[in-house]
This record gives sequence, structure tokens and C-alpha cells, in this order.
Amino acid sequence: MASNHLTGIGSESKQLATWYFAFAAIIFGAQLLFGLVAAIQYVMPGFLFEILDFSVARMLHINALVVWMVFAMFGAVYWLLPDETGIETIGIKVGKLLYWVFVAAIVIVILVYIFVQVGPADETSIWFIHEGREYIEAPRWADIGIVVVALGFVANLFMTGMTGKRSGIVTVLMADMIAFAGLYLTGMFFTDNITVDQYWWWWVIHLWVEATWEVYVGALAAYGLITMIGAHRKVVEMWLWIEVAMLFGSGILGMGHHYFWIGTPEYWWEIGALFSALEPLPLVAMFIHVLYDWGKTQGGQDATGQKLSVINNKPAFTWFVLNAFGNFLGAGIWGFFHTLPQVNLYTHGTQFTSAHGHLAFFGAYATILIGMMYIAVQGTNGIKVMKSTKSSIWAVSMIAGGVMGMTVALTVAGYVQVLVSRAQMGATWAGYFDGQSGLWFAQAMDWRLIMGVVTFTGFLFLAKDLLSIGKSQIHER
Repeated sequence: MASNHLTGIGSESKQLATWYFAFAAIIFGAQLLFGLVAAIQYVMPGFLFEILDFSVARMLHINALVVWMVFAMFGAVYWLLPDETGIETIGIKVGKLLYWVFVAAIVIVILVYIFVQVGPADETSIWFIHEGREYIEAPRWADIGIVVVALGFVANLFMTGMTGKRSGIVTVLMADMIAFAGLYLTGMFFTDNITVDQYWWWWVIHLWVEATWEVYVGALAAYGLITMIGAHRKVVEMWLWIEVAMLFGSGILGMGHHYFWIGTPEYWWEIGALFSALEPLPLVAMFIHVLYDWGKTQGGQDATGQKLSVINNKPAFTWFVLNAFGNFLGAGIWGFFHTLPQVNLYTHGTQFTSAHGHLAFFGAYATILIGMMYIAVQGTNGIKVMKSTKSSIWAVSMIAGGVMGMTVALTVAGYVQVLVSRAQMGATWAGYFDGQSGLWFAQAMDWRLIMGVVTFTGFLFLAKDLLSIGKSQIHER
């Protein structure tokens, strides 16, 4: 590590990171709760009717997803900066102020979503209620607040990176976070043409999750491998640069797969198909990278004749390995299922999309961010080797099993819609309802709800574990 004197909670940057992680965990719980409400409404359509309608529950579910992940991402950067640069994060007082601005904005936005729900059909709705754009529905005033917070965060990162020792990981993060903040701006202006609106909206959603966020995950994985198993920095950073090139190389033009049917020119069919087909490749590289480094460092340890595990944080490493699998499966395989236009003609707008969304967001992002929370617990409590507790094993098993179960159920539901609504009925209005009323679809929705309950139960174990594992007596201190 670059600096041992700033490990533990002596660092204000790391203290701020724990604040970010704590709020992220709360919003994660809210996301799952509203997801359960929406899942119940698929099975019992009258549930909370005209109190918290499906459209509102869904909006809260997917916006809470983005918010908790952004909070955890900011927290993870504040955690690793002192280790990577060897100095305290510059501008930490401003960072703490911006944290409270961000929290206040999100709390107000959520309360408005729940209690106001719908505004008048004029500009005031866009400014004060919500914009009606999936994933980034925050009203304009909150949009501006989020940009201010993001710019403050980027400034702290840059000042620290340029003053301290700049590792490859920090360099990648600095470049990546400019794109992360800058791309949000493309989702902030209003246009009354739905095609133009969707065209720019995808710049935020796709170029976040399939370019800048994935690069961010690569940087986190590199940091985690150095921290948890003592992987060689040169090897890890070489992989990181390869991943960055592959992710941007495939991800930027891979955006074409969202431009198939929204009124954009037809050349996007070829561009989208080609680059989307390449998108799983960097995910395979990231998967191999994690497992290869683990095997290599463990092999080196075994060669000394001492059969000791090289992992100094079992719960965190479990989540990091799950990230390698989940990213490849959810983003790579489930994404590739329906990314070619010949297939997507039948699958878009069905539960196939939802199946991919659930496994990809969980596998690519939730896993590694939860892993970072465990690294923070280890550092905060001064633990040398952190071992898994019963709660951490139950948490990872139930959350991963629950999300995989939901994904399979949604995939089955998607098949029914493709066969009945699209192929058989020709994508008609009647076909839509025939697809929804089939036995397979109904059973798939029942299973999705059951697996959702399993996932939420796993979250309760996770919350309990994050709060109590640091005080457990089983670790080496």
C-alpha cells in the first residue's frame, strides 16, 4: 500500500467515506422495499392502488438504485484516495458540506416522489416534481444540486491526485470521473421531440453504465486486489489499462443498441450490433483478471510451504469474486441475449430487458460496492484479517440467490411475451394483454416476488452484519 499511516479511521477522507456508505445502505434498503411493492402489484394489481401506484413504486425503485450506487461510488473513492496518494484528501471540509447537500436533496426528492407523485402539465413539474425520464427523474433543481456536488467531488479528487502520489488507479479515476460528471449534463435539457429526447437520455444511461461506471469498477477491482490479497500493482494496473481501452472501445458505440427503434437513422443497426457484440469481451477480461491474480498470489504463498490464505478480508473478497461472475453473466451474457437487432425486434420492452437490468446492475455494481463497504468496516475497526460471520454468509447467499432467481423468473416471463405478444400476436395491443395473462407469465411473476422477498431478507442480514461484524471476536487484529 502507498501509505499505512492513513489506514484506519484517522483519515477524515475515510470518515467521510463511511458516511457515504451508511446513506447508500439506507437507500439500497429503500430501493429493495419499493421493488417489493412493485413486484406485489404485478401479482395483486389492486395493492396500494391510488396510494402508491405501480408507476410511482417503479420510479422510486429505479431512481433509488442509481442514487445509492452513486453515493457508494463517491464513498469508495474517498476511502481509497489516502491509500493511493499517500496524503489526506484535499478539500475534505467542502466534501463534508457537499455530502449533507446531497443527502438533503435526495431526501426531499424521495418525499416529493412519494407524497406529491404527479405535478401539473407545465414547466413547474420539470422544476419541482420530476422530469419523467427513467433512472434520472430528479426535478431540475435537484439536477443542478447533483451537478454541483459531483463537480465538488471531482475537484477534491483532482487536487488530491495532482498533489499526492498519482498511481495508475487514481489516474484512471480522474479521467473517468470527468466523463461521469460531464455525461450527466446531457440528460438535463428539455426537448419536445421524443426521439431527440431519448437520443440524449441514452448518453447518460448507457455511457454511465456501459462505459464510465464499468471503468470505475475496473479501478475498484484493482484497488481491492492490491488491498485484500497483496496482488502486484504492476500486473493489476496493466490489466486496468487493457480494460479501459476495451470498455471504451466497445461501450461508446455499443450505445447503438438503444437506437434501433426510437426513430434514429438505420445505420445504428449495424453499428449497435457490431459493438454490442464486442461488449462482453472486456467483462471476460475483468473476470479472468480477478481469478488469475487470486490464483497467482495464493500459489506464491503455497510455494513457501505455509498453507495460509492470502485473503485478508473474506466477506469483501467474496463480493469481489461475485462481481467478476455477476458482471460477466448479467452485463455480458444476459446483455448479449437480446442485443442484436434481429433478436431485439422481438425482445425490446419485454421482461427480457428487466431480467438483464436486474442481474447486470447487481452483478456489475452492487456486488463490488458492498465489497468496498466491508473493506471500510475492516479499516475502521483496525482488523488485520477479517473473517466471514454466519450473517455475512447468509447475506451473500440470499442476496445473490434471490437476484439470480428473479432474473430467471423474468427471463421466463420475457420468453412468454416474445412468443405470444410479439411472434404469435404481432405486437398488437391485444397481444400485449394475451402475453400478460398466460399461465407461464403469471407463475414467473409469482416466483419473481418470492425471490424478491429472499433478496430483501438477505439485505436485512447484510445490514445487521455491516453494523456488527467489526466488533466480532473471530477476526485477527
